[in-house]
Amino acid sequence: MTLIGRSRTRGVETLSLDAPERRNALSAALVGDLAAALTDAGKDTGVRAVVLTHTGNTFSAGADLKDPPAPTALTGLLRQIVELPKPVVARVTGHVRAGGLGLLAACDIAVASRAATFAFTEVRIGVAPAVISLPLLPRTDPRALARYYLTGERFDADEAARIGLLTVAGDDADDTLAPVLDGLRRSAPEALAETKRLLTAKVLETFDRDADALTALSARLFASAPAREGMTAFLERRDPEWVV
Repeated sequence: MTLIGRSRTRGVETLSLDAPERRNALSAALVGDLAAALTDAGKDTGVRAVVLTHTGNTFSAGADLKDPPAPTALTGLLRQIVELPKPVVARVTGHVRAGGLGLLAACDIAVASRAATFAFTEVRIGVAPAVISLPLLPRTDPRALARYYLTGERFDADEAARIGLLTVAGDDADDTLAPVLDGLRRSAPEALAETKRLLTAKVLETFDRDADALTALSARLFASAPAREGMTAFLERRDPEWVV
């Protein structure tokens, strides 16, 4: 059974993260299913653009701590979104944590309702936002990232738009999304692909330069003693031992 819902309307393929009982955590299975769906959309000449959205009240809670994807798989998924020859638009109406923020940053356009909240929670479980930095660092305000990376604080959709994580926040995500999709439908497919290449060149330079090092860092940190304590504490709903 696939963990990705699919539908299409007037050339826009909607892919929905569909594991709400696990808060759409990025499991090995979900990452694999999303990669397969993106591959199909990229090859399909009937697809003008892709909307990446979710079921339930959480876009993604980040890595699935019980069945995490390999760091190389997450790196590959993020690069696939950046390189897809069609625009990818994130539609968010719920909460986004940790690795889920990497998905947003990899998308070309990201729209969210003001009901959404965001947090880089990695440091609170003993790891770092390593792989997701590949699309985040080139696209997001560095001073804001320093604060939210280091503290794990929660922030709202308007702040996410201010720092460049989102393109725009609105009271209703679908109302905000409508003119974006109208514009994409009015654009020539070849022109969209070439324009996307212009926009993603700097991001892909970061992947080329840093992907191996950050993937290795992620693997090392997730295998560390602090990560084991942090993840155990999270699953047991208690503070990890380093909290003072």
